[in-house]
Amino acid sequence: MSDGEERGLTPRSVELVRSVDTPTADAVATGIGSLPHIDPAAAARLVLEVTPDLPAAPQLPARTPLEQMVVQWIRALPEARVEPDGTFSLRPGVAHGPISTTFDGDAHGGLLTFVDLAARDIPRRVKLQCTGPLTLALALHAAGAPMDRALTRGFECAQGWALALRALVAARVPSAEPVIFFDEPSLVSWTRNRAPVDRDTAIDTLSAVLSSTPATTGVHVCGDGDVSIAVDAGPSIVACELRDDWSAEVSAIGGHVERGGVVAWGAVPTDRPIGESVEPLWRRLDRTFRDLAARGCDEDRLRSQAIVTPACGLAGHGVSQSVHALRLASALASRINETRK
Repeated sequence: MSDGEERGLTPRSVELVRSVDTPTADAVATGIGSLPHIDPAAAARLVLEVTPDLPAAPQLPARTPLEQMVVQWIRALPEARVEPDGTFSLRPGVAHGPISTTFDGDAHGGLLTFVDLAARDIPRRVKLQCTGPLTLALALHAAGAPMDRALTRGFECAQGWALALRALVAARVPSAEPVIFFDEPSLVSWTRNRAPVDRDTAIDTLSAVLSSTPATTGVHVCGDGDVSIAVDAGPSIVACELRDDWSAEVSAIGGHVERGGVVAWGAVPTDRPIGESVEPLWRRLDRTFRDLAARGCDEDRLRSQAIVTPACGLAGHGVSQSVHALRLASALASRINETRK
């Protein structure tokens, strides 16, 4: 049995882990996805320049509401009617037929421009993201779908887009490894006593999408969402915002890194001013590593199996602020590497 098989990882996730799990490897920075740009070429150039080791395909809801997180992907369902203003509803009487994962310039302008420019820069990896099955399911349920049907269609929708993203990269940037994240802001429901389904169902739904995606996978946990659900679903990477209290999640984080998993630390706040200096952000991130180590996590793995990101998407910020946030994430990744030299 290979080292990767012992860890329960896919061959692609093993390759990613090895890239950050050796004494000479470097932590890298990336984005969560959304940016405030109107010009997709400017957004793509930004991520390719500032986060070249793992540039994230931009989602640009300021360019068009059709690039908002839910409607950009739920539009694949024939029963979903998406309006130009970014709202959607369920079509009465429409059969729940096959989904249509077609990329177009209206809803995926940021993504398509990114892969075009990436084909010229040829990064080693590219990060892509789509809305996860749980968040899609909750949106469908809120629109009137029964929960069991919503979960099924959320799974089918997320799975279909993940396969389409993988195929897009294979066709347009074949030398780049795709890293596909599923954004799951709905995981806050499980930490705020509003769980729409039991934990096992949530884990099984998310795990089914991850296991059917032929790429390195990640789950982005927004805010104070339930990290343990994301970890138990089995992604190679879990992305979570820095917290002041990790007591509820220390077991999940510790187990994830022990199995070779990577943590993408949302260490650049997106809900408050961040200042010009990287120093206070570094002190908080470094303290997080030390605090988790004091609770039993392997500190060397925490630092060596790390990615740094803004805490969340940057679409609500100005363009200059988004540039600054990504540069700070890159600077924090460099600080991690300095502590390991």
